[in-house]
Formats: sequence, C-alpha cells, structure tokens
Amino acid sequence: MLENLFGGKNIEKVFFYLMNNKQCYATALSRQFNQALSPFQKALDRLELGGVLVSFLEGRTRIYRFNPRYPFLSELLELIKRAYAFLPDEQKENFYEPKVRKRPRRRGKPL
Repeated sequence: MLENLFGGKNIEKVFFYLMNNKQCYATALSRQFNQALSPFQKALDRLELGGVLVSFLEGRTRIYRFNPRYPFLSELLELIKRAYAFLPDEQKENFYEPKVRKRPRRRGKPL
C-alpha cells in the first residue's frame, strides 16, 4: 500500500511494526516476517540516514525507534495509521500486533 510511496515493501513493514511496538531491531523483523536479515538492515539504515528513525545500542543489539525530532513525524504517523487501518485483520494479528515478549533473552537463561 505504501511501498510505492516509500520505495520498498520492507520500509512499509518497518513503519507498521514500529507504529505498534514503539521500537524494533533488524533480527526481530527478520524473524517476524520470515525473510532475510539484510533487506531489513538496509531499510533501517536508510530510514536512520534520512532522520526518520534514531537508533541506540542495548548491549550488542541496535534498537530503532521513530525520531521525536523529525519535523514531519506527526504527519507521517497519521499517514501510517490510516494505511494500517486498511490492512486485513489477519495480517495485523500475524505480523504487527505486539507479542508477549519483545526483548532478546539472555543467553543461557532458563525458560
């Protein structure tokens, strides 16, 4: 829906995911959509370079979120919300709705 406007389907996925989950990292997106990691890394880097997203390190993981200082953030979020409303409910539940656990688990930690 927005892929032609923003130049790629992965950017659309990143926007919808961030709108619902507030932050993300490339590996989580790759696992969530069952796709290769590299296109999501490139999309996130491109959005960060454009100033739409900001990133920070949490351990060894680079976390991305919307840049609160981006001048058109409110308009962009409104556009994303309106486009999200037109997605099928099944697609929303499968890919974009927040899951129970969103942070990476410490290595070796028991379930």
